[in-house]
Amino acid sequence: MHPIAITSTAIPHPVMAYSQAVRVGNLLFIAGQPGIDFKSGLISNDFETQARQAFTNLSIVLQAAGSSLEKVAKTTIWLVDGSNFDCLNKLYAEYFPTNPPVRSTPVVALPKKEFQLSIEAIATLDE
Repeated sequence: MHPIAITSTAIPHPVMAYSQAVRVGNLLFIAGQPGIDFKSGLISNDFETQARQAFTNLSIVLQAAGSSLEKVAKTTIWLVDGSNFDCLNKLYAEYFPTNPPVRSTPVVALPKKEFQLSIEAIATLDE
């Protein structure tokens, strides 16, 4: 089984050396999705707005690969400020209302100072 790169035309191709997502068998590995609105190029200063956009971006890449939020098994949410965890947890329950995926949420510094979070995921695909 060889990895197959997946690219959504709704999100710009990464400028660095990585793929938006990679399929291996019936597993899909999605790169970290920041809370940038790729249509406008804007990044909100509001955490909840940025987090909602990151979930939207994740969903766009999942759909491009033939998957969806319902098929996500694992997320890692790179969070810049731990004080936003309660808001993130509320949103997580909203985006994953049943059978929420396993989650890790390390508090880190991200490459762009405007980014408040980045969401990566592992999902399944129908065979």
